Amino acid sequence: MPHPTDDERIARAEAWLTQDPDPETRAELAAIIALVRAGDAAASADLASRFDDRLAFGTAGLRGEIAAGPNRMNRVLVAQGAAGLAAYLLERASAAGGTGAGGAPSVVVGYDGRRNSRVFAHDVAEVMAGAGVRAVLLPRLLPTPVLAFAVRHLDTSAGVMITASHNPPNDNGMKVYLGGDDGGAQIVAPADAEIAAHISRIAASTAVPDLPRGAVETADESVVDAYVAATAAVASAPTAQPKVVYTAMHGVGWETLQRVLEAAGFAAPALVSAQIEPDARFPTVAFPNPEEPGAMDLAFETARAEGADLVIANDPDADRLAVAIPDPASTDGYRRLTGNEVGLLLGLQVAERVASRAGSTDAGSPRGTLACSIVSSPGLEAIARAHGLDFRATLTGFKWISRAPGLVFGFEEALGFLVNPDTVRDKDGISAAVAFLSLASRLAGEGRTVADHLDEVVERFGAFDSAQVSIRVTDLTRIADVMARLRAEPPTEVGGIRVERIDDLATGADGYPPADVLRLVFDGGARVMVRPSGTEPKLKVYIDAAATEGSMRERRAAASEAVARLEAGMRELVA
Repeated sequence: MPHPTDDERIARAEAWLTQDPDPETRAELAAIIALVRAGDAAASADLASRFDDRLAFGTAGLRGEIAAGPNRMNRVLVAQGAAGLAAYLLERASAAGGTGAGGAPSVVVGYDGRRNSRVFAHDVAEVMAGAGVRAVLLPRLLPTPVLAFAVRHLDTSAGVMITASHNPPNDNGMKVYLGGDDGGAQIVAPADAEIAAHISRIAASTAVPDLPRGAVETADESVVDAYVAATAAVASAPTAQPKVVYTAMHGVGWETLQRVLEAAGFAAPALVSAQIEPDARFPTVAFPNPEEPGAMDLAFETARAEGADLVIANDPDADRLAVAIPDPASTDGYRRLTGNEVGLLLGLQVAERVASRAGSTDAGSPRGTLACSIVSSPGLEAIARAHGLDFRATLTGFKWISRAPGLVFGFEEALGFLVNPDTVRDKDGISAAVAFLSLASRLAGEGRTVADHLDEVVERFGAFDSAQVSIRVTDLTRIADVMARLRAEPPTEVGGIRVERIDDLATGADGYPPADVLRLVFDGGARVMVRPSGTEPKLKVYIDAAATEGSMRERRAAASEAVARLEAGMRELVA
């Protein structure tokens, strides 16, 4: 199919201008059109990037850079997305025999502190109300877990959270949850394709100014109060009070976490004051993601000044948790635990509690399920088996983890943890923080540290080491090219370790829904997973190795050596 000409793109852009309610993006696009008309090659390429494709709606909803055009995040895309979701909910209600005793389908909408989050949230709520969906807006900017909680608490048909989580500052997004039989979890196929089809139909047939808007309800503070009470109940009574430093990473986590900590009886942490209030510019970090190099530098500086025993951080919408502990070998004096390390510690805490309540650790009588994504540490399975619990490995994302039958705990290595599935069916960095503080408090009361506890996990279950190679790209075709090359020319060894087999999950291996993931299994049991990121322009490689023989030091050395060899080999392979 031939590419559009500049004149054709200009015609599309001018049509776009007529329906864009945002003066900022209208002015931006008008300036680009003028430059294209003047023969500016860079402006022509920019216009092509914005108008030759459309930001796709998928299981992660919508997410992208805020700018004009159908391949960016803006008020036009948000309104069309809201109208498409409304049409889907109305169609589903009709197919179920009408709207039922509860009246029309309903949606609760939340938003964080990012640029345009509030206006996007109002657009979503008003457009959905105009389509005939009862729309409830959370009372103010709040963490994503509060929205996920509200879907179940208010028993709505759906939830929409306006956030781009830990993406770059100029990004925003629209994350969708479904109530009813979906239990407040994020959407999965085929709902994503069905909603996307409605969005495409509306975008092709109805201008945004012609979408009716309706009256919106505002939830009162009782929703937040209920979340605080339910999350505080995750904690056990603190037996000691470690010195803690907290950062909100310029996000919305602190106000809610503060209330939860007070309700649970924890002392207030020392705060990274420069990062504690919501700030859409994220001025002190290059990327507002605790996993990124340098993101926790200010937290470590504060921790050194306070002599802290523990550092905890939320990402900007507070659905993720990062933890750091003192480490004399580190130049910062602290090291951030990997998501796998935190996941195993929290998973063990839940497993011990469940097994204790059941009064048995009989492996033949599962009392619940521990679940993690297929790219997360296999150590969770060892913990589950040792405590008579079931184990599930799911595709990446909490849309899958949260749906594991009998779930009592779930995690993904990207700092996502679900410790209270009866309350929230998504990762929750606030409840995870409370659970981890409970663990640290218990350990402190017993004269032990988190580092001591990590040693105990190695002694009991083995050493589980991991690493990640993450390649950020500007041209998404590079990711597709690497995946195609690995499929066409599969390696026989990586880092000098023989490949035992390669599983292509695009074919739906092991009963998973088809996914663009390659799994390489090596002699000795090490594993490498390769996949495109679902939310960022990245190719991601996950490396795991385990060792269960020898002393604790020997186990760690063996697992670490295997990971290092595989990491070096994979960097060469995907370069």
